[in-house]
Amino acid sequence: MHPFDRRSFLKSVSAAAGASILSVAPARAAAPKARVVVVGGGFGGATAAKYLRLLDPGIEVTLIERGKLYTSCPLSNEVISGERSIKTLQSGYGGLAARGVKVVHDEVTQIDPVKKVVSTAAAGDFPYDALVMAPGVDFDYSAVGGLSAELAETRLPHAWKAGPQTLLLQKQLQAMPDGGRFIIAVPKGPFRCPPGPYERAAQVAMYCKHHGKKKAKILILDANDGFSKRPLFEQAWKALYGYGEGGMIEWVSGVNGGQVEQVDVSGMSVMTTFEQHKGDVINIIPPHRAGKIARDAGLANFKGAWCAVKPESMESTAHKDIYVVGDSCVGGELATGNPFPKSAHMANSQAKVVVASLVAKLNGLPPPVPIYTNSCYSVVGHDWGFSVVALFRVENNQWVYVKDGSGISPVTFGTKEKPVPVPRIYRKMEAEYADGWLRNLMADCYA
Repeated sequence: MHPFDRRSFLKSVSAAAGASILSVAPARAAAPKARVVVVGGGFGGATAAKYLRLLDPGIEVTLIERGKLYTSCPLSNEVISGERSIKTLQSGYGGLAARGVKVVHDEVTQIDPVKKVVSTAAAGDFPYDALVMAPGVDFDYSAVGGLSAELAETRLPHAWKAGPQTLLLQKQLQAMPDGGRFIIAVPKGPFRCPPGPYERAAQVAMYCKHHGKKKAKILILDANDGFSKRPLFEQAWKALYGYGEGGMIEWVSGVNGGQVEQVDVSGMSVMTTFEQHKGDVINIIPPHRAGKIARDAGLANFKGAWCAVKPESMESTAHKDIYVVGDSCVGGELATGNPFPKSAHMANSQAKVVVASLVAKLNGLPPPVPIYTNSCYSVVGHDWGFSVVALFRVENNQWVYVKDGSGISPVTFGTKEKPVPVPRIYRKMEAEYADGWLRNLMADCYA
């Protein structure tokens, strides 16, 4: 097994790029070296399409995506609170087209992994030599009685896919009376953006605090017994909004009855294992699973919900020459017990691993040693943010967390015996960094 060596990995990728460019030039006019189809234009799919063209212009790359405008889920909670415009989260696909990616806006109707063909509703069939699947997630509305996809679009928006539902939830928050209750129902993990529900609670509280709704309550009903960055969130909730008894924010864990089992939209209430809760705004985030097209193609071979992949390349364990990236694939938290988060940066990193592996394979080069990176920012106040960074390598066919280079914002400085408060300027700086982080990530994927 190759040792963990970032420099060697980058050299392998650079070598693959250089060799491919040299070998491709004479043949480009005749035929492409390979045809790669990418399904899904989110962070993972866009990154794969862009970097395939960057590292090997001899590869024909087709990106198939329904929408003409992509809206980022990261930092979309700030749209709900009115802290940012949704336009700051959006990007088109012109940058990819300018790099030579063939962008097709259409619905994928079928994938034939034997014949290696992707079929669409209007644009016809697209044969491939390799297929990169980035279908994102679907939502299991049947897991909560009374919930439906129609209600999510009209009265009970989950807003876990940024766009119209995000704006609808914003309007519902604005219309909520002072003293009203905003309920956030969190599904059992894994789900996209693990810190997202708790950041949303803070953003809602911030809006209420500064817009004449200081008597409002934000109730988090959680099917889980813990959550990402919990000490950091609880510290911020206490300091900024009040947390727990008498505070603006309350969290109920799964073991204490946080699992929402039923919703009554006419009475605007939810039922948990133990009691009924009425709310003025009800934000139920349904359980997640791999996107429908991935399930229909037989790629969701882990518990019928998630797509298992090979750690060294992200290739599907169900079908050869199909690579799955982003939120629909099985990461370490399911396959090996190691944390492998469903996040935008992780999708971006997974796509680069796929690209490096494919370019090396197509040019007869040894496979590069993969390194997966993730970073995630949470903004909980006007001048309060924090983050987590994680690195992963592959060892014995498993994802392994790399402690050196990974880390999380501190809750306190000093020692356990003599803790020292973190200066607020640190929290302010991280809140500002979050915007730059997203702009850089969007540019890396779409420009």
